[in-house]
Amino acid sequence: MKNIVETEKNKYVIIKDYKEAFNEQEFLNKYTSYFETYDYILGDIAYSKLRLKGFNKKNNKQYNKINDYEKVDKYLKENCAYDCKYFILEKIQGNKQD
Repeated sequence: MKNIVETEKNKYVIIKDYKEAFNEQEFLNKYTSYFETYDYILGDIAYSKLRLKGFNKKNNKQYNKINDYEKVDKYLKENCAYDCKYFILEKIQGNKQD
């Protein structure tokens, strides 16, 4: 069974947990309502600190080229520490607000 993470308004499934980066409490402490509109949330660990970045599918109303989910690999290579720990969460449709 896949791991489910719940925030106040959304549910997410962990689709990638590279080097066991995901820590639920740390994620929930860092998560804000800013991320509610994103289809995916990438969390990377640099210098023992968690950074979050939102990405969207092209059919999302909030989509733009900067947050295109198809560019996650490019983001990891260009904006994250080499071979860093990271995780990717995917928003589950039919969330709490529906």
